[in-house]
Amino acid sequence: MTARLGVVVPKRLVKAAVRRNLIKRIGREQFRQLLPKLPARDLILRLAVKPAKLDRKALAEEICNLLLKLNAPGR
Repeated sequence: MTARLGVVVPKRLVKAAVRRNLIKRIGREQFRQLLPKLPARDLILRLAVKPAKLDRKALAEEICNLLLKLNAPGR
């Protein structure tokens, strides 16, 4: 068994479909790169607050850091 990912980007937080799809693509790509390091779990990546500015690099780093927290001791 391997980790699986679900991505949710609500329309009420990001109106433009192009931006929603970009956020989803970045999330899936970070997940794909870190897949060997992740535990076998079902994960949901959900955007909770409206991003002030859509900075691709900052968004990718934040998602990467969140996914890496799953390997922290005690998790």
